[in-house]
Amino acid sequence: MKVALDAMGGDHAPAVNIGGAIDALRLYPKLEHLFLVGDQATLQAECAKQGLDLNDPRVSIVHAPEVIGMSEPGAKTVRRKKLSSISIAMDMVKDGQADAFVSAGNTGAAVAAATLKLRTLPGVDRAGIASGLPNEFGLCNILDAGANPEAKPEHLVAYALMGTAFARHVLGKPDPKVGLMSNGEEDEKGTTFTKETFALLKQTPGINFIGNIEGHDLFETELDVVVCDGFTGNVVLKSCEATAKAVSKWLKTEIKASPIRILGAILAKGAFKALKAKSSYETYGGSPLLGVNGVVIIAHGSSSALAVQNAIRVGLETVGSRVNPHIESAVAAAAAARATVES
Repeated sequence: MKVALDAMGGDHAPAVNIGGAIDALRLYPKLEHLFLVGDQATLQAECAKQGLDLNDPRVSIVHAPEVIGMSEPGAKTVRRKKLSSISIAMDMVKDGQADAFVSAGNTGAAVAAATLKLRTLPGVDRAGIASGLPNEFGLCNILDAGANPEAKPEHLVAYALMGTAFARHVLGKPDPKVGLMSNGEEDEKGTTFTKETFALLKQTPGINFIGNIEGHDLFETELDVVVCDGFTGNVVLKSCEATAKAVSKWLKTEIKASPIRILGAILAKGAFKALKAKSSYETYGGSPLLGVNGVVIIAHGSSSALAVQNAIRVGLETVGSRVNPHIESAVAAAAAARATVES
């Protein structure tokens, strides 16, 4: 498998991208070739600094003289900066030179480039980002986490089908459970939008829809996929990240307040490390953009080398599972079932 890495993307680029590339090349034998896409001189200097041998036949630099900044508008900048690292890396997937695209850069630009260059799969109107949250039962994917802020009910039905295919074929869940984010568990709760979505989901074959869910269900209920519009999903995801950081900071402050607490923390060091690994986005690496005709993995803007390494792993897993043909089959089957009912 061949991966095109946007080596200039992210808050700490290109250092973390090169660091993640080194670890990915060492850890993943299925990574046949890794293309480092970005300014050649900058990447050569960083590779030399970190000891990445560019004579290694598994790695090469693809020159991209332009960079899309984290605060630049997505679609407009993609059209204007045709030689950016995001655009060129996405073109490599479009042309078949790479099997997957990975970036910790501008999310809007990555989504726009994927939609413009790769197009969506048959039967899919809007792509969605599937971002994982750890809970008591494993991993729950929020879909959409920010690609499509103003979604329609039928888009969320597609998210449910795509999320189910991803959870089943990539994460190994035999019968993924799907919930709809709302302000109450009762069927009648929610806005007009969520009520319309609820009715459609209930009628859609091929998904194990368990009904409305609330915020606490993300962590306490056995769920594999939670569907919502991209605005809601992004707010939920960032709120969860901020809460986790705040609790960690408060805990450290309270522990340092007493020598006895410090001793207790030393004894519980292993548990703290395990909890950090389970709750950190670095462990999960990146979020797949489901619904486009290619494999696109979007990593956190403040990704570390570990997060980039794991984002590349997610790309390899997604390619290896052939999730897109499964999505196409699920969407087509649901459309055929609807047509039968309507006729």
